[in-house]
Amino acid sequence: MSGLSNLGIILGTSWTSGVNLYLTLAGLGIASRMNWVSLPGELNSLSNPIVIGLAVLMYLVEFFADKIPYIDSTWDSIHTAIRPIGGAALAYMATSNAGPALQIPTALLSGSIAMESHLAKASSRAAINTSPEPISNSVASLTEDGLVAGLLYLIIKHPVIASVIAILLIILSFWLLKTFFKFAKRIFSRKRETGK
Repeated sequence: MSGLSNLGIILGTSWTSGVNLYLTLAGLGIASRMNWVSLPGELNSLSNPIVIGLAVLMYLVEFFADKIPYIDSTWDSIHTAIRPIGGAALAYMATSNAGPALQIPTALLSGSIAMESHLAKASSRAAINTSPEPISNSVASLTEDGLVAGLLYLIIKHPVIASVIAILLIILSFWLLKTFFKFAKRIFSRKRETGK
């Protein structure tokens, strides 16, 4: 597998892990098992039926938890450590043939990307929870799942395009985080002023 294909897998799965780690694991495992993609390094261990089964089971739990207001934010809070660690582990496994000098920085970068996409997701979902109607949670959750599934498809079929889209999604996630931070700062500033 070429370096560009590996880059698509590493960048793409870094971002998708932060949004939905279990769908990422299940998708890569199934694709590898069906011989749709040749995964780099030790990622082929994801094709183990036990790994696929557990990932699918956890995805189903997340699928339903992610549709319920406030349960989704609790789920995201629990996964603040899990998703970035998962993204870092996937990158570490993908670069197992390169040795620790490349594995460790790649894992740290991938974990950071997963954390960024996770925080953008969690922040946007917390904002959506302020809406009185419950449908927006389901729409947001299905959109996130669609983005993850779409990027996984590109990782498998068009890894170079997946790299470009992953970079754009990383930039978008950064912008969302920056916007949410400014918004939160404004709200806390107003509360301090009215509290005086």
